[in-house]
Amino acid sequence: MNEILKKTNDEDRITGIQIPNEEWYGILPPHANHNEKESTLNLFEGIGKDGNGDDIADPTNDEDVLYTLAMEIQQNLAEDQKLESALTSYYEREKASQIITKIARMFKHFNTVDLSERAFPIPKWNNYSYRSTWGDTRGYGGRRIHEGTDIFAGYGTPVRSTSYGVVEIKGWNRFGGWRIGIRDSYNIYHYYAHLNAFAEDIKEGDIVEPGDVIGYVGASGYGPEGTSGKFPPHLHYGMYKDNGEK
Repeated sequence: MNEILKKTNDEDRITGIQIPNEEWYGILPPHANHNEKESTLNLFEGIGKDGNGDDIADPTNDEDVLYTLAMEIQQNLAEDQKLESALTSYYEREKASQIITKIARMFKHFNTVDLSERAFPIPKWNNYSYRSTWGDTRGYGGRRIHEGTDIFAGYGTPVRSTSYGVVEIKGWNRFGGWRIGIRDSYNIYHYYAHLNAFAEDIKEGDIVEPGDVIGYVGASGYGPEGTSGKFPPHLHYGMYKDNGEK
């Protein structure tokens, strides 16, 4: 089952998950097609299942594929084993389990999977300026590129979450100073750095919405904890997509 997940170029698909035919159909004859009934696949030890209720197990249908994948993981749960540990074993990666459970918490919290709304990180009535510095060189800590964009504003200007998400990390980073990281429902990690302070009571594990204040603009970073003032106050905002490897 380690090869169950493969990328597909089918632009009509949403999940990008493709289950190999030998897993989906089992030992069915080579002429097996997308209109096979789930009951037929079960006879030939195929794992394909009907997830949308049309009595057809279609490996190109996202609902069928997601349902099949979920059932495979559930059926392979050892006695008294938690879902998180089962996901870790299945994907052979603890980070995958953490991301999946966080996103599941979001869907349950908001009771929807439509979490596409977005907000600008600085309230529009504040005085700010934007500078595209993506890819610029940086020297502190060794030569590297700037993996984000800078939004310059005064000390204490509110910083807002741009998306629905879960607070994944909060605290000090010698490069980013006081920073906060939020994982959204699309598995994108939003990185907010050089803050002057965090929003009151915000903590790791909290669920946020677009527009929620998460901190305030500052000039922290480039040194040990508490270092500030080595550059003008601004928000460093970066976005990262998990690559499934680390």
